[in-house]
Amino acid sequence: MSEHATILISLGALLLLGMATDAVGKLTRLPRVTLLLVFGFAVGPGGLDLLPDRSEAWFELITTIALTMIGFLLGGKLSRQGIFRHGRAVMGYSVLIALLTSGGVILGLLLLNTPPPLAVLLGAIAAATDPATTIEVIRESGKENRITRTLLGIVAVDDAWGLIIFSVALAVVAVLTGNGSLSQSILHGVWDIGGALLLGLAIGMPAALLTGRLRPGEPTILEALGVVILCAGLTEWLEVSPFLAAMTLGMVIVNLARHHTRPFHVIEDFDRPFLVLFFVLAGAQLELFGLLEIGLLGSAYVLLRIVSRFAGAWSAGAWLHTPVSESNRLALSLMPQAGVAMGMGLVAAERYPEFSETLISVVIGSTVLFEILGPILTRRALKTLPETSQKNK
Repeated sequence: MSEHATILISLGALLLLGMATDAVGKLTRLPRVTLLLVFGFAVGPGGLDLLPDRSEAWFELITTIALTMIGFLLGGKLSRQGIFRHGRAVMGYSVLIALLTSGGVILGLLLLNTPPPLAVLLGAIAAATDPATTIEVIRESGKENRITRTLLGIVAVDDAWGLIIFSVALAVVAVLTGNGSLSQSILHGVWDIGGALLLGLAIGMPAALLTGRLRPGEPTILEALGVVILCAGLTEWLEVSPFLAAMTLGMVIVNLARHHTRPFHVIEDFDRPFLVLFFVLAGAQLELFGLLEIGLLGSAYVLLRIVSRFAGAWSAGAWLHTPVSESNRLALSLMPQAGVAMGMGLVAAERYPEFSETLISVVIGSTVLFEILGPILTRRALKTLPETSQKNK
């Protein structure tokens, strides 16, 4: 069988079997994301090993496209009106949760006599979340109210804080170990974030002016996909964050393109196949040995991240005078952790090889745990919310 035939048959089978998870989810009451990840693990190298050898190459491409689409959709929700209405809560929760998560993990690991450079790196990685999982669980739940809109705003900006914290952590570790370049770490972080924002602006401003002219009201699917995939390709070329670039792109268009009634709404209907493949292939990358080798340090990291997540949410809730129950829901919903954390772990391991073995085992093990249990916790947090809330819109 030719390679092209193998790829097409595999992708078609994954999409059809991924669709079957909807029916299974209704019987088991498990989130669709968790089922897709488990299914991916079952057919991947850690399970039956049914995927072709080059599936890892597909995962990189599909991850970039999926994260770009998700970032674009989340950016489209950051209109001036939405920022004015929910911006204080979004910024308060996102900043305090990110800072206290990192700070809590670093402090806890230092008290357990973890080497300071390793504690700083793991603390920075702890701040990362998985926006794809959170937005998928919210979409599946059908809930739309003040809490879910705040949560979507938090995951939209959370990766920006995570990247900033990680860049600072790399610079701090360079000083602590004396074997890294402080200026290189700072420049890398500035480019990853600043380059993504500039790219989003560079594409978003002309797109806001030109798209949607052929058909009034909203742009065609060709325009929408063209802009999003162009953004995805340029982020790969320039080596900047696809999520942040796409979020900036969506935010620019929703605020500047006044001739759109629903900017790029067609993406919401088209991203589903990419998300199914993304979660299935993400599950195929999970390795059971990571959980088995997580050890005492990894267990401490997991517990400290959970406790620090709640501490950040409670602190933000106290500052914003919101109910503790709402802060608890937000903390539970922000547990998923996947690709961004893995990327940070790989960068840190490459930069500081003396900690690579420990970093990789802890990050892989905790990612498996948070990626499987995270959607369940998010769904539980949203379960008792009303479907919609006209009062809070």
